[in-house]
Amino acid sequence: MSVFAHLVEQLADLLEPLFHACAAAAAIVLFTALVRLLVHPLSRAAARGGRARAALQPRIAELRRRHAKNPEKLRQAVLELHAEEKVSPLSGLLPSLLQLPAFFLLYHLFSNRTIGGAPNGLLDHRLFAAPLGGRWADALADGGVFGAAGVVYLALFAVVAAVATFNYRRTKQMAAAGATAGAGAGAGATAGAGGGGGADGQLPGLDAVGKVMPFMSFLTLFTVAVMPLAAALYMVTSTAWSAVERAVLYR
Repeated sequence: MSVFAHLVEQLADLLEPLFHACAAAAAIVLFTALVRLLVHPLSRAAARGGRARAALQPRIAELRRRHAKNPEKLRQAVLELHAEEKVSPLSGLLPSLLQLPAFFLLYHLFSNRTIGGAPNGLLDHRLFAAPLGGRWADALADGGVFGAAGVVYLALFAVVAAVATFNYRRTKQMAAAGATAGAGAGAGATAGAGGGGGADGQLPGLDAVGKVMPFMSFLTLFTVAVMPLAAALYMVTSTAWSAVERAVLYR
């Protein structure tokens, strides 16, 4: 973890002439962008997989009709169709999974008071008035909702709510458009647009995931509230990136 802490400090030093006291926060945003750039090729592959799955919807609709009374046979037939066409119904999960180590590393870095036996100097950095190692509860205790630190969190909440609303509306539009193309198409399109193609409505057992996906972005509001501000900043940046990326890849 000390190596990662040194990397963040180096990025903060490079950005200090531009961002001054918020240099470490800017370094976290830059680090998040670099992580997302690294997994972007996988996101593009997931988008191609989403379009391939959408193209299979007429054939899957036929399988649904043929095996309507035998869910197990339907599941096997759908899996065989995906294998035949070399399309993975879960391919869109990979970009998200590969980001988890970076996120948890950042989370632990700003949750520990010491690193390698020495005081964690990163905890002294701030995003305006809010410490990067602090939480919303700390801001509420020190000035309340509209205190100096509380306003920083309100701004982050506003960004997350705006992005979540955009994702929700776009996912619903994709679902409505897919529904007109044939049975089952709406769920597949919803999963592709809202979750990076991670869940496919045509697979029994994953329908519920497709239905929940439009609301997943709103969960970021909770994570921003309970996590260290540095980890929350990572989440906000990544969520905003995902919204723009999906709007481009699934246009």
